[in-house]
Amino acid sequence: MASAAALVAPGKGILATDENSTILSSRLAAAGVAPTAENQRAYREMLVTTPGLAGGVSGVIVDAGTFGQRLRDGRPFPAALAELGMMTGVKVDTGAGPLPGTRGETVTEGLDGMLARLREYAGLGAQFATWRAVLRIGPGMPSPLAVRANAQALARYAGACQEAGLVPVVEPAVLMNGSPSLGHSETVSSLVLLEVMNNLHEYGVDFSGVVLRPSMVLPGSGSAASPGYPDPAEVAAATLSTLSGLPATLAGVAFLSGGQRPERATANLAALQHSLQLWPLTFAFCRGLVDPALAAWRGEPGRWQAGQCALARRVAMNVAALAGHYTPDLELNPADGYLPRPQRVGHG
Repeated sequence: MASAAALVAPGKGILATDENSTILSSRLAAAGVAPTAENQRAYREMLVTTPGLAGGVSGVIVDAGTFGQRLRDGRPFPAALAELGMMTGVKVDTGAGPLPGTRGETVTEGLDGMLARLREYAGLGAQFATWRAVLRIGPGMPSPLAVRANAQALARYAGACQEAGLVPVVEPAVLMNGSPSLGHSETVSSLVLLEVMNNLHEYGVDFSGVVLRPSMVLPGSGSAASPGYPDPAEVAAATLSTLSGLPATLAGVAFLSGGQRPERATANLAALQHSLQLWPLTFAFCRGLVDPALAAWRGEPGRWQAGQCALARRVAMNVAALAGHYTPDLELNPADGYLPRPQRVGHG
């Protein structure tokens, strides 16, 4: 599918701004911003209208609530993103719920009425969608039942997306909390991805129209290796190992930043480019891109441009990583790595 290829086009990644209202409210409050509905809307508008953003971002993921909102000039978010040269994606799951038969594990919900909702989003300008399955590493976890249940839900979602004409971004998020080693995280991630691919195949999903959004493989925060994290080359080797079973026809892989510091996520992304792969390996970051922008903006109208500059810089760092030009030294020079300003699109 052309849209799937466009999402992972050379030198571009995905910006995720799909936090639900509760999560975004807590992040705004932590940054000293009043967590009002208007500030949430303004925050997302500040991000997506960053000058030159389309030079490094192919698409933007929004939550269902934001999808129906408008920018200050009255344009709906999908229409504004299209005019700015980016695709609109919408998060369509309804969150994780308890999975019976497990010890506190979850399965992502939202399949009821899924096809009708996807068709509606497509009619309103969406070009891709996302569904997040959350699997935690811990004692006895993830259980085979949790892996199977979440893989099946991802496959049903992906099939419905393709029937509705949307690109499914398939997100099996393996959370490396606690103290799993890098090797243990690698093993679990490999098993999860294998189960997901098997289910996608069983449901007849066209892999050429699928973008995978997995976690990079990291040790847990409580691991003995975690104080400095492993070297980016080690992260890349472990992560690439988990991808060995992916079908050659997959459109591409766009990694989560997974709670890493922005600079660390970029360094690991750069290390992933050092090996030839069958598919594009790019980014689909949320906090790895937006945290510096939020810290710079602080909800103050006079700091709107500062927030946008912070986002542009992080996107440019990731573009440099994709091109093989990134080094940690780039982070030390604030004059390096900004996106070019685009020509103004005709809105008076």
